[in-house]
Amino acid sequence: MSGSENQTGDDQVPAWARRTAGESRWWATAAMVGLLGLQYFLPDWLTPGPRWVVPALGVALLLVLVIASPYRLDREEILFRRLAMCLMGLLGFAMTWAVWHLVNGLIDGTVSNNAGGLLGSGAGVWMSNFLVFALWYWEFDRGGPAARAHARKPYPDFLFVQMQNPDLAAPEWEPQFLDYLYLSFTNATAFSPTDVMPMSRWAKITMMMQSGISLITVSLVIARAVNVLK
Repeated sequence: MSGSENQTGDDQVPAWARRTAGESRWWATAAMVGLLGLQYFLPDWLTPGPRWVVPALGVALLLVLVIASPYRLDREEILFRRLAMCLMGLLGFAMTWAVWHLVNGLIDGTVSNNAGGLLGSGAGVWMSNFLVFALWYWEFDRGGPAARAHARKPYPDFLFVQMQNPDLAAPEWEPQFLDYLYLSFTNATAFSPTDVMPMSRWAKITMMMQSGISLITVSLVIARAVNVLK
């Protein structure tokens, strides 16, 4: 096949399904930095150990990943993939710890009777939930950003509207971090999928977990705050 014919064939394949240059790392990096900062400012009783531990470990892992791929996420190496998984695990652990202790405190009545402080702590935990799951969706969909750049997996874990209606999207459209951020926000607020459909079983289970955590957190915090105000 000639080069021109091959190029024509590639043009007929949507960008999300073929090899591309890889997305910029900076939106996802900004979200990670914001999440680590949020973890630092949570109350001590919602953090595992001293409040600086998780942010310090997270920043160390993130610096290695940024140095390895400073601009675009297209570098596939087992070591860096494992480091990314460690970072995702650390962020998930910190979020789970905060949710668990917040819910326990609300149920057994040990949470502060200050409505403002309670709502602030609840908002911080909800934000952690929203950002952690956005990063998980982005990091695991079709093997992660580098694997997507190399089109390693043909079948998407999440079906975006642009995939269903390619004529309504730019020819080079492919899901990037902000699309997963939107997915996480709508799932955490609507407690169900909106216009992005989970296709694989792990995606369905993960979205179900996020909706459950968000529903429990919001309902208990609001109920407790209303009770305190009365």
